[in-house]
Amino acid sequence: MTFPSIAEMMARTAQQGRVEAIFLRPSRREKPISVDNATVTEAGLLGDHAPVGKRAVTLIQDEHISVIATLLARGAIDPADLRRNLVISGLNLYAFRKNRIQIGDAILETSGPCPPCSRMEEVLGFGGYNAMRGHGGVYASVVQAGDFSLGAKVSLVSGQ
Repeated sequence: MTFPSIAEMMARTAQQGRVEAIFLRPSRREKPISVDNATVTEAGLLGDHAPVGKRAVTLIQDEHISVIATLLARGAIDPADLRRNLVISGLNLYAFRKNRIQIGDAILETSGPCPPCSRMEEVLGFGGYNAMRGHGGVYASVVQAGDFSLGAKVSLVSGQ
């Protein structure tokens, strides 16, 4: 019986992910706006103030939002308060760090992790910063511009 290599296992995923929410941050310290569709340019999400480069788009795993709420002793939290652009379900985003993922027509190269900012204590309250540690998602640069909508599939780009 032969077993797959670590590299082969790292390239596997049980399912595709899905875009659960899209947020644009028009300017610094302004509350993110929820949208149904997004356009990714070489600079990042159209209408978002994020810097060009490896932190152009931020992604958080939907499954971690309930963990953050639990660590804050709350039933739920508003994903917009976490200040990430995309909420993705069904995939372990950390498993895709330093890989390319496709969302609609766009291709992003993930890096990260995306640490919490000092605003988490302000927005989430006492303990907000520590609740986000290890659950803040990843950031990504743009490889290929494109469009996508809520519900878009998220998958690993094969043959990188």
